[in-house]
Amino acid sequence: MGLFDFVKNAGAKIGIGKSTSEEAAEKADKAAAAAASRAKAASRAEDRKEIAESQEKVAEARKSFELEKHVKSMGFEVEDLDVTFDDGKATVKGAVEDVATRERVVLTIGNTDGVAQVDDRMRVKTSVELAAEEAQAAAAESKFYTVVSGDSLSKIAKEFYGDPMKYPEIFEANKPMLKDPDLIYPGQVLRIPAL
Repeated sequence: MGLFDFVKNAGAKIGIGKSTSEEAAEKADKAAAAAASRAKAASRAEDRKEIAESQEKVAEARKSFELEKHVKSMGFEVEDLDVTFDDGKATVKGAVEDVATRERVVLTIGNTDGVAQVDDRMRVKTSVELAAEEAQAAAAESKFYTVVSGDSLSKIAKEFYGDPMKYPEIFEANKPMLKDPDLIYPGQVLRIPAL
């Protein structure tokens, strides 16, 4: 599907991201640490650099694991799920049964605090029997919509479908990320299925 942008400081807080102010503080801390390490002996600076790189790799691996765990906790069936996280960008790989599941996985990851972009590298499984059905489904891919202040599912349904009473279609398409049709927030990205 490609690369999708999300609001980095909005979404489910599962312990992988930092707010913009936390990132600024972290950058300031890193700059101070870098200045201090330059003042030390070259061999000690090199040792510290290796330790810092090692710690960063461990932190990114932990974040990747937490994102994978979050996707699995939603009950999605993703064969060979692999999520890697690096500096606000999550890359997801694997195979899913249908386009709707693919889109839901992207939204689950993207609507997580700390994730600014999702690089979707998943594939939809195909078979000879489903080839015609998959081609039809690909033509009717859903749209994504970013919620703004004052939105409701019925307002969004009216905008996309011309009928506010079709809001259950949007609610069902975004389960299990949405638990209640009245609980959406600005910055959240929703899947709007084709009817």
